[in-house]
Amino acid sequence: MSESGGIGRRSALKGIAVAGIAAVPGAILAGRQRAAAATLFPQPAVSAARLVPGSASGVVEQTLDVRLTDVLVPGYRRVTTRTYNAAIPGPTLRVRGGQTLRLTHVNGLPPDPSHTGDSHTPHHPNSFNLHTHGMHVSPSGNADNVRRAFAPRTAEEAAAGVAEPQYVTTIEVPSDHPAGTYWYHPHLHGSTAEQIVGGMAGVIVVEGDVDEVPEIKAAADIVVCINELKFKDGKVPAFTSGGWVNGVPSTFTVNGAVNPTLTLRPGEVQRWRLVAATAFTALRLQVAGEQGSLTLHQIAQDGVTFDAPRARNLLDLAMGNRADILIRGGTAGRYELRADMVPEPLMTVVVAGEPVNPPMRLPASLPPGRPFLDEKDIANPGADREVVFHADARVFAGAFPNAFRMLGTNATPAAHPDGDLTRDPAYGLFDPDYINHTLRLGTVERWTVRTDETVPVHSHPFHLHTNHVLLTHRNGKRLDPPVWHDTIGLTGGAPGQSATFLVKYEDFTGDAVAHCHQLQHEDLGMMQTVRYVEPAESQGHSRRS
Repeated sequence: MSESGGIGRRSALKGIAVAGIAAVPGAILAGRQRAAAATLFPQPAVSAARLVPGSASGVVEQTLDVRLTDVLVPGYRRVTTRTYNAAIPGPTLRVRGGQTLRLTHVNGLPPDPSHTGDSHTPHHPNSFNLHTHGMHVSPSGNADNVRRAFAPRTAEEAAAGVAEPQYVTTIEVPSDHPAGTYWYHPHLHGSTAEQIVGGMAGVIVVEGDVDEVPEIKAAADIVVCINELKFKDGKVPAFTSGGWVNGVPSTFTVNGAVNPTLTLRPGEVQRWRLVAATAFTALRLQVAGEQGSLTLHQIAQDGVTFDAPRARNLLDLAMGNRADILIRGGTAGRYELRADMVPEPLMTVVVAGEPVNPPMRLPASLPPGRPFLDEKDIANPGADREVVFHADARVFAGAFPNAFRMLGTNATPAAHPDGDLTRDPAYGLFDPDYINHTLRLGTVERWTVRTDETVPVHSHPFHLHTNHVLLTHRNGKRLDPPVWHDTIGLTGGAPGQSATFLVKYEDFTGDAVAHCHQLQHEDLGMMQTVRYVEPAESQGHSRRS
């Protein structure tokens, strides 16, 4: 279903002109400009809150204009791709708990081609919506509602001079929302992968208590948004077959540039907000050079702050994950941020300049972002939910032969229950009219998710919308301490990986989704619908009412 707004094209363009970095308050902007100048490192435009009439806490207003744009990717070439505001990535949105995100979306894309397939083949590549990945906000109405569709003009409307359609997203950020790093991207089923590999992504920063820790406040605050782009002949190939990008190498950019250079003084501490805005590739990251490696002091995972920094030489980010780290310059020299299986460095880090003496300090403790859940609070012990990521080859005729299924508890029913389920055209595939999980607010449950893939490099990251999950076990082994996530990486093998987590359904009712965050798989059916309901409502599963 498409929607229509009532904001004029001229007003939208005016919003684009003023809603970028100029929207940041002066003192904050000056500090960020100093950090950017000191590092010679690209940073996305920034939009921050301002007071508007009738607003007590502030509103972040931003126009996100989406159209095919000729973009120069420094270090690569000029490409034509769908963008937010003619840039990769889009503007960074900075907001605080209790404030409002008010986003105006302009769809300047060409008309959608006709679609004759079913719901789990790619479709409507020029329609989109908005998902605020990882944020604990409402999944309903005009908020983080991935069932909305922001359609472009039809060919007839364009020929008649009808204005480009506009849509509004309004998100009320809870006053106690964890401070940290999140991101936004389109999430219309059937078009997500093609749009994200073209660069449609942006960062959300929720500001709060952790930013006031003296050692963190003193550090330059730097966004490191890693996009994985797929270009052939200067554009994203159309998603017309299951092998649509086979043989198309990934181009990895950081803040829109290939291998940009960041400068770090010996003894200086910087805060990096690492965002894995990738569709296909998990990232095992390290910073190393001839002088050795730089320690990554992780302070948050997926937007939730730890109780203290955790020193790592290697940092794993599945597709969609984020990590906040503190990094301190050591021996002068040239280092590289590298990821396993990615042949080229993601960015270069030059430690140079006048040493900071004494070296900047790291915090000993942090204000934790969320309290842990307790297994004794699990509702209905023994009634755990299970999800199994499973693929069956050569099920369908045509260009998309493989079935990407989510099996286990409340899998989408088979079309032919008494037949061969490996050949079934519906079993475990996303059905927009089927509720796979009905989840009662206030309830704590335990889920186990696993993949039965046998090939280690095949990955099925699990992502649940609206509520964070507390990862307690990996491959049956308890984590100490557990870690909050919104996306959990799972790779294949013999056996494939498994993860067990606790989750408490809080605050918001409505329909959301759980899915594989290898986004081609999600577009082809590896997704389920979850319905958050009030405590008194039914716990069953059903066709959508």
